Amino acid sequence: MRRILIVGAGQAGLHLAAGLLRNGYDVTVVSNRTPDEIRGGRVMSSQAMFGTALACERAVGLDLWGDGCPPIDGIQFTVAGPDGGRAIDWAARLDTPARSVDQRLKMPAWMDEVERLGGKIVVHDATAADLEAYAAQYDLVMVAAGKGEIASLFERDASRSPYDAPQRALALTYVTGLTPRPGHSAVCFNVVPGVGEYFVFPALTAGGPCEIMVFEGVPGGPMDCWADVRTPAEHLARSRRVLETFLPWEAERCAGVELTDAGGVLSGRFAPVVRRPVATLPSGAAVLGVADVVVLNDPITGQGAGNAAKCAAAYLAAILEHGERPFDAGWMERTFEGYWAQARHVTAWTNALLAPPPPHVLELLGAAGGLPEVASRFVNGFDDPSDFAEWFLDPAGARDYLARATAAAGAGEPS
Repeated sequence: MRRILIVGAGQAGLHLAAGLLRNGYDVTVVSNRTPDEIRGGRVMSSQAMFGTALACERAVGLDLWGDGCPPIDGIQFTVAGPDGGRAIDWAARLDTPARSVDQRLKMPAWMDEVERLGGKIVVHDATAADLEAYAAQYDLVMVAAGKGEIASLFERDASRSPYDAPQRALALTYVTGLTPRPGHSAVCFNVVPGVGEYFVFPALTAGGPCEIMVFEGVPGGPMDCWADVRTPAEHLARSRRVLETFLPWEAERCAGVELTDAGGVLSGRFAPVVRRPVATLPSGAAVLGVADVVVLNDPITGQGAGNAAKCAAAYLAAILEHGERPFDAGWMERTFEGYWAQARHVTAWTNALLAPPPPHVLELLGAAGGLPEVASRFVNGFDDPSDFAEWFLDPAGARDYLARATAAAGAGEPS
């Protein structure tokens, strides 16, 4: 029985652990917090999960909430106009509903499941020095803890990291009492040009259904306004003020909102980065980085938790295929590159949305209001961002696709 240790009890680490345990591996997960500390702590992310990522969870038996989690049936896309109204406003359905489960609910349940499957959970704030001891005891050590000293062991890959500073000031607000949008549920994605983005969507937290408000402010701009907030009540008030100022149609939905709990707020910022996947310890032992440790994107496209699930699935398949051979640095590099083949599309698309939109993107998003096929393709790209490469991110491809879609709509045929 091969012995594997994973540092980090989050979306990727616990997913990997469950998959390995179901395939007969001896697995230890090192967590810096107990399940009770996670349950009683602050929210950690917005964690929207689209269809493919949810299927990855189901494949290893981790879909523990099923119909108890409110579905996200589509995406509404709105661009604020200079007159305070909506310059662009349309919605389309997802082929497969998305879902979001508060990680304070999700991770403790998954930790229990890992132990039920025969895995070991060790509560310890692992350091770089600890990795040496782990590497001497286990066949493979993976680091799935994306923050702190251990993550810094993985070198930034400048060729894949165009930004070296945060591109948005970030804030999360978990609330109840938000008025639902008319029609189907959706991620309501709002863009305020030059100021930032705001999106809000249904989720499940410990107290039941809720909505997660996500603010993305351009640094130094008027939505970069969280540094002086000191209490949860102030955070909620600031959230409402931002909406009243820039997105009055969203503010109208917030007349009766309350925080889910005192821990339902978060703010901060980080630089998007891609790191090299292998860290070599002083002893010469190699450890493999997982998910956010190696590919950390801004949350503007809601891909963080989904990326983690897809990374875990890709690594699990590579481990199972490798059999009894040693997990050397060459295998680690190849395993990461296999994941990067899909993750690079997410990174390219996410980084593109952090920049001012070029003319062809504005044309596409504007046309989507009158071309349901374009709207549907954009919305379902959140599940499979590799589709954006040939039309959304390429000006010539965008022109060709829009011409075909327009002609097909005029002829009453699919393009």
